[in-house]
Order: sequence, then C-alpha cells, then structure tokens
Amino acid sequence: MSSPRGIFITFEGIDGSGKSTQARRLAEALREAGHEVVLTREPGGSEGAEQIRALVLEGDPDRWSPETEILLFTAARRDHLEKRILPALDAGRIVISDRFADSTRMYQGLSRGNLQAQVDGLHAMMIGVEPDVTFLIDMDPGTGLARAKGRQGTEERFEDFGEGLQRQMRDGFLTLAAAHPERFIVIDGARPMDAVATDVLAAALDRLPAPAEISAPAG
Repeated sequence: MSSPRGIFITFEGIDGSGKSTQARRLAEALREAGHEVVLTREPGGSEGAEQIRALVLEGDPDRWSPETEILLFTAARRDHLEKRILPALDAGRIVISDRFADSTRMYQGLSRGNLQAQVDGLHAMMIGVEPDVTFLIDMDPGTGLARAKGRQGTEERFEDFGEGLQRQMRDGFLTLAAAHPERFIVIDGARPMDAVATDVLAAALDRLPAPAEISAPAG
C-alpha cells in the first residue's frame, strides 16, 4: 500500500506540545520552496474520519473503552488513508499529517492498558503504512497540558484524563523514537515557536529530495 513517489511526514507528541502549529508551518515553508504539500490531521482528514473525530475527542473521558477506541481510530485512519493520504502520495506530493498510527500506539496501546498487540494487529491488517519521517515535538507534560487546557475547546476528552496520562505518553513516545531512529526526529518543543520551526524545516529539507525529484513519475 506504500507509494514509490510521495513523501509521508507525520508529527507526534503529547497534547499541547505545539505539533499542530509546527505541522502547519512546515507545510507553508515547503510550499514556498516549491513542493506540492497536502496538510492533514488525525483523527480526521477525510469526510468519514472527521465524523468519527467528534465521537472520540468530545464527551466524558469514560465514554469509550480503550478497545472501542482502537476500532474507531482504525476505522477513521483507514478512510483517511484511502481517501486522502494514498491518492496524494501516488500523485507525488508530500503529505504532512498531524498525528498518525503512533498516537494510537500511545493513547490506546500503551497508556490506557496493555493493548499493544491489538493495536499492532489492526494496524498490520487494515493500515500497513508507516511514515517516511516522524517529527516528535517533545514537551514537559505539565506545560503541555496547561497549554492544551488553556485553549478551552470542546475536544478535550483526552486532556481530561490528567497529567498522569500525558507523562505516560511522553515516555512512550521517546521510547518509540529510540526504537525507530530511521524515521523519528526528536525536536525540543520547549522553545519559541520560530526556533522550533527552524529546526523542523532544516531536518525536513535534509531528508527531502528536490521538488522535481519527488513528483517525477517512476521510471
């Protein structure tokens, strides 16, 4: 299911780490450099997945069991993959996604129970795609949670689990990054946004071919 031409970049991190801002800024910078970029997010990114997003991010923290969440997130990701990610990669574009499968590995597979086997099994069966590059925006959990709660939005179901969950996830993300250094780039998010964006762009350009090389048909 992988594409030979496009480049798939994801941003991961705890809530409030600034990854959404950095994903947007990278997309803008790469477009200015001449790349064709699709910016998307999870859960969401396609019509069906956006409908599931409201189900999993709003409401009481105990609204769904971790097992049910795994099924919902996998369904949203499959639709996102079919409708948006793979078509863009097949067209030779750069896809930048705010979260992907690593978030499910943390939120449902690790932090809310020992469900990693179920997460990995569903991912292998229904998704089968890993990013080419993953930026992990690292942030102190207390600081990140304060930022996230300060937004006072409606999508705070996971923030409402508290700082303990965020700490578990930060540790899990760092462990995952250490296990997959070929695709993870860890960025210190506890700095001004411009400094973080500069480091992200430099690392991305180091990994990317020239715009014409990405979009040129194979062969």
